[in-house]
Amino acid sequence: MVSSPEIRQGVLPAGFLKEREVEPVGRWFLNQWDRINSNRTISHGVLSESSGSESEEEDDEEMFEDDLEYLRSLDPKETQEQDHYKVLGISKLRILATDDQIKKAHRHKVLRHHPDKRKAAGEEIKEDDDYFSCITKAFEILGNPATRRAFDSVDPTFDDDVPEVLKKDSKVDFAMKFGPVFEANTRWSVKTPVPQLGTMKSSREDVDTFYSFWFDFDSWREYSYLDEEDKEKAGDKWERREIDKINKAQRKEKKADETKRVRKLVDNAYNSDPRIAKFREEEKNEKLAKKKAKADQAKARRDEEERKVREQEEAERKEKEAKEEVEKAKKAVEKKEKDEMKRLLKIERKKLRTFAKDLNYFVIDEDEKLTHLAEVEKMCELYNIEQLKDLVERLEKDKSKAREVFVKEMNKLNNKMEEDRIEEAQMTGKTSEGGKSKTGAEWDTEELQLMIKSVNAFPAGTVNRWEVCAEFINQHSNFPPRHAKEVLFKAKEMQSGNFAMTSLKDEVNKMAYENLQKGQDRKVLERAARESEASQRTETTSEMMGTAPWTPEEQKLLEQALKTFPSSTPERWDRISEAVSGRSKKDCMKRYKELAELIKAKKAAMAAAKKS
Repeated sequence: MVSSPEIRQGVLPAGFLKEREVEPVGRWFLNQWDRINSNRTISHGVLSESSGSESEEEDDEEMFEDDLEYLRSLDPKETQEQDHYKVLGISKLRILATDDQIKKAHRHKVLRHHPDKRKAAGEEIKEDDDYFSCITKAFEILGNPATRRAFDSVDPTFDDDVPEVLKKDSKVDFAMKFGPVFEANTRWSVKTPVPQLGTMKSSREDVDTFYSFWFDFDSWREYSYLDEEDKEKAGDKWERREIDKINKAQRKEKKADETKRVRKLVDNAYNSDPRIAKFREEEKNEKLAKKKAKADQAKARRDEEERKVREQEEAERKEKEAKEEVEKAKKAVEKKEKDEMKRLLKIERKKLRTFAKDLNYFVIDEDEKLTHLAEVEKMCELYNIEQLKDLVERLEKDKSKAREVFVKEMNKLNNKMEEDRIEEAQMTGKTSEGGKSKTGAEWDTEELQLMIKSVNAFPAGTVNRWEVCAEFINQHSNFPPRHAKEVLFKAKEMQSGNFAMTSLKDEVNKMAYENLQKGQDRKVLERAARESEASQRTETTSEMMGTAPWTPEEQKLLEQALKTFPSSTPERWDRISEAVSGRSKKDCMKRYKELAELIKAKKAAMAAAKKS
C-alpha cells in the first residue's frame, strides 16, 4: 500500500492507516459485475454512469413544457385564476405528477425564468409586475399536499359534464359513451381500487358490484380553493369566524352539487346500460318459467291436499283442544296474578294512608286537612303499585320534606288530570237523543246552575266525581234529590262537556238573575240599584258596559297573578289587575271571593259524599 503524504511528512504515525477489503453493493455491485464480465475499466463505468444521469436530466427537461407566451400573459395579482400545472410546464401529467417531478419542474422554471437570468440576457424586468411570482405561487400550491388537493378538486381541465340517458334505439356504444367518464371520475374516489365498467360479457355480480360502489360513492373532492374570502386577511377573530362560516356554507353547497352530479351520472348509466335490460329480461323469463312449473305442480298438489284434509282437520281439532287447555291454564294464572296485584295494591294504599295519617296529612293549617285527605284518596284510587310504592319511599326517605314531596306530587297529579279532562272534553261529542229519558225529571234553572258549578269545582279525576256533584246540587237546592247517573247524563247532554265556555252557562245565570228579581220587592231593588250606582267607581270600559263573564284566558291570567303576587306584596290587587288585561281591581277581588266560596262549598260536598 502506498503511504500517504501525511505519513511521509510525519503527521500520522506509521501503521495508522490499514488496508481493508470491501465489497461493492447496490449499483456499485452491478457496475463491478458488468465491468468484470465486459472487460471494461472503472473509468469507463464512471463515464457511462455520468452520461446516464445527464441523459436522464435531458429527458426530464424534454418532459417539462415551456410556454413563454402563456407565462407572459399571467397577472401576478390574479394567481388564483392560473393553471398551476401549466405554469410549471407539467400540464400533461397534472394530477399524476409526483412530488419529485414537481420539484424538478420548478427548478427547471427557476433556472430559465428567474429575473436575474433574464436580466442578464437583456430582457426588461418589471419589479412589481413579473410573472416569476406566478411560478413561485404555483410551486407553493402544488408543493403542499393540502393546497394541491384543493386545486386538484377544481382542476380547470376536468370535464364535469354528465352524458344523457341513451335512447332504446340509439346506436351509440354504451361503453364508449360512459366508460371514459367513469374512468375520469375515479380520481375522486376515497376507496380503492375502483370497480371498472366492464364489457357486455360482464357477469351480473360484477355489474351489481360496480353500481353498488358508485351509488355509495365516497368522494374526497372539496372546494376550499374556491373560497371567495380569505379568513387570514380578517381584521379580528370575529371577522375570521364569520368568513369561515360563510366559506363552509359555500363548500357544503358545492359538495352537495357534486354529489348530485355523480348520482346523476350513475342513474343515467344505469338507465342506459343494456346489460341491466338484459338481466331484467332474463329475470322475467326465469319468473315465467317458475310460474309455469308452479302451475304444473298445482294440480298434483291439490290432489295431495285433498288426501291430507281429513288428517289436517283432525290435527286442528287436537291443536284447538290443546290451545283451550293452555288458555284455561293461562287465565287461571292471570287470575291468580290479578288477585296478588290487588293484594299488593291494597297493602301499598294502606301504607300511604297510614303514613299520611301519622303526619296529619301533611297540613300546616287545619283548613288543608280535608283537601289533603281527598288528594290522598285520589292517589290511592288512581295510582298503580309502582307509583304508590315510589311515592311512599320518597315520603319516608325524609319526613321533614314529606309535605314538600306530597304537595309536589299532588300538583303533578292535578295537572295531569286537568290535561286529561281537556282532552276528554275535546273528544266527547253530543250524546244521542235517546239519552234524554235517562236524565229523570225536568231540570230547573237553579239546578242547571248548580250542576255547572259542581262540574267546574270537581274536575275529572275526582274520587266518586258524579256522586260528589249530585251531593253538591242536593245541598244547595230545595228540589227533589238528584242521583249521580242523572247528573252524568245531563252533563253529557250539555255542550261537549266544556261547561266553562258554553253559552248555556250565561243563559242559566241570566235566568237565575231574573228569578231573583221576581222574588224580591221592586222598591228594594230600585233603592239598591241607586245606592250602588252612586257609590260605583268606573275603572275600565268593561265596567261601564257592565261586568262581562270571565273567560278561561282571563281566569288563567288571574290564577297566575295570584301565584306571582302573594298576600305580602304591596298594592297586591293593583298589580293583579294590571296583569289581567280588561279587568279592574274590583273585578279581580270579586272573582277571588267567588272562587273562595266555591272551594268551601266543594269541601263540604266532598265531606258529605264521603259520609253517605
